[in-house]
Amino acid sequence: MRMLRWLLISFALMVALPATAQDARSAIEAGMTDSAAGWDGGDVDRFLKIYSDDPATSFTGAKGIARGKPAVRARYLASYPEQFGPNRNSGATRLSFTFEDFRMLGDGHALLTARWKLVDAGGKELTGMTTLVFRHEAGGWKIIADHSS
Repeated sequence: MRMLRWLLISFALMVALPATAQDARSAIEAGMTDSAAGWDGGDVDRFLKIYSDDPATSFTGAKGIARGKPAVRARYLASYPEQFGPNRNSGATRLSFTFEDFRMLGDGHALLTARWKLVDAGGKELTGMTTLVFRHEAGGWKIIADHSS
């Protein structure tokens, strides 16, 4: 019985924590790429899938701090109606990221710094930086803190 318990605990730890920093980085960058695809498609829920459902999750930008995924979602819907609203096609943009820096912050936490770029249909570009803190959860790597400018 003791051996079975030890095997189950070992298996749970292997599933819960990424094998290496490179595995974590690859998974996070893939999640960010999928998030950008959600943005490009006007799908706010796919765009926000990478955010943790934890009520303490925060987004900090020029308008202050939003806490919790529902508040972050409301902020994006209000700030980008041309991207996610009924008139999406008239002002939709495309989002991409250039990953600038990545580091582990201990077991199960990571920091990603990236440059974001939005390009509209006319080719006009907006760009800025984002610093994201990720936590490894049951559903994978999720953003728990986002500071974008």
